[in-house]
Amino acid sequence: MPRFDVTLAGELNLDLIFYGVPEELPPERELLADGMRLTLGSSSAIFAHNLSILGARVGFQSKIGKDMLGEIALERLRAGGVDVSQVRPSAHATQTGLTLILQHRAWRNMITYPGTIFELMVEDLNFSYLSDSRHFHLSSFYLQRGLRPHYLELFQRIKSAGLTVSLDSNDDPDDQWKEGLDQVLPYVDVLLPNAREAQKITGAGDVEGAIHRLAQKVPVVVVKLGAEGAVAQRGRERFASPAVKVEAVDAVGAGDSFDAGFVSQYIRGADLPTCLAYGNLAGAFSTTQPGGTEAFRDRESWAEFLRAHTQRSTI
Repeated sequence: MPRFDVTLAGELNLDLIFYGVPEELPPERELLADGMRLTLGSSSAIFAHNLSILGARVGFQSKIGKDMLGEIALERLRAGGVDVSQVRPSAHATQTGLTLILQHRAWRNMITYPGTIFELMVEDLNFSYLSDSRHFHLSSFYLQRGLRPHYLELFQRIKSAGLTVSLDSNDDPDDQWKEGLDQVLPYVDVLLPNAREAQKITGAGDVEGAIHRLAQKVPVVVVKLGAEGAVAQRGRERFASPAVKVEAVDAVGAGDSFDAGFVSQYIRGADLPTCLAYGNLAGAFSTTQPGGTEAFRDRESWAEFLRAHTQRSTI
């Protein structure tokens, strides 16, 4: 029996979210927000935290700075039940990363100070730890610049240990969308982009074209469609699941929460419709509180949300 259900090697930082920000941001003005929240950020950490709340045994490898932001991030992951014994402090003066999110009514600005995100290298990884699991997940493919030159080695070693693998590329800050992704796709079992990312990765002019191209490269392609829910393609089989309607506070981390919901069922051997439906439930629930993990910190609220919605579904 492996020690973990899912392991990750990923980035770890916090999100500082401002609400009620003016639509226009003129220079040299002191502008006011009407709300703020400092919360656990980064795609990898949001996924790990919420997947643990959903009942999986999760192991996490990362780097943080020797600062208060790093301490807060570790405390939040521990409180969520994630094993952080392999999270190491930077050997330098680099600070823990921080993402500033300016939340407008229907869109947001995001500025990330990467900090220690760029410092995680392949030589920092404990492959025995990562392989002592049933499944491996990687987020922020393009943002993890220290790991990026060695992704092929990482994926090959993980697959040779018998794990299944999921990947969510997230955005490419350089907007290039190459850098070795095609090399690692043969080792990926589940690819989890959103609609924009799928088109950027493939160069397709529409989502359908992107799904068709990706389905030829990975066994399962899952595309998140926001208010339209999500679709999965396995070979010639297509499955769709509608979005769950909620009163949303923000969409920060909704895609990562969807990934956590989907993977939590995938590792249990559930069928794709169930995985999709659970992903949509987790993604929707995450939007009911600020940030990507705040809703999941209240375990009873998740249990009540799940009970209320599964009474109306086939999960």
